[in-house]
Amino acid sequence: MNRRTSRLFLLLCAIAGVQAAYADEVQVAVAANFTAPMQAIAADFEKATGHSVVAAYGATGQFYAQIQNGAPFEVFLSADDSTPAKLEQEGKTLAGSRFTYSIGTLALWSAKDGFVDGQGAVLKGEGFQHLSIANPKTAPYGLAATQVMAKLGLTEKLAGKLVEGQNITQAYQFVSTGNAELGFVALSQIYKDGKVTGGSAWIVPANLHEPIRQNAVILAKGKDNPAAKAFVDYLKSDKAGALIERYGYAR
Repeated sequence: MNRRTSRLFLLLCAIAGVQAAYADEVQVAVAANFTAPMQAIAADFEKATGHSVVAAYGATGQFYAQIQNGAPFEVFLSADDSTPAKLEQEGKTLAGSRFTYSIGTLALWSAKDGFVDGQGAVLKGEGFQHLSIANPKTAPYGLAATQVMAKLGLTEKLAGKLVEGQNITQAYQFVSTGNAELGFVALSQIYKDGKVTGGSAWIVPANLHEPIRQNAVILAKGKDNPAAKAFVDYLKSDKAGALIERYGYAR
């Protein structure tokens, strides 16, 4: 290696060292319904900032319990607005960091083409044995599903057909694997670039359940982590917003 090459090598090492010094990792708890857009956002964020994201996906209620028990999460992307607000009241967040990052949409979906009609009338028939929903006690999309059934006067009729997933991902899996003929899922799980990607679906009107306002917040463990603030800032950006809307969410 000649002197010029050696100097260039040392300069590149120094630049890499500076970048590493300013690159941090952020631990993010993410509501299961937001898995697909989060994966895309995390990849773009890492390219843009050099920070890395370690994401865990699950039910909002379960994350709340884990945070209460000292889980190392620094940012929380909830499937509702009440859980982050509760954590804020309990002093477990960075004050003023809570905001709505998306508004979710519920869908009734079957992996079978033509099985679900555009008005959801299939729910009133006898052509299925199992209806999948997320656990309404821990998953806001599961709670929204129960509100829809109540609004349609179908709670008692459908009670014996319900199959509960631990979270919205499991509720989706029950349908995708054929263990349930249809189920209430997050639109984002079956939707991309303006269309349902497979099977048949009824996009549930928003007036049939309470709004699914999904809030994000920096948790107390992330208050001094630059990557946590950088990630939240990126989540608020127009670029992230456009990606979120591609998966069927409103902003």
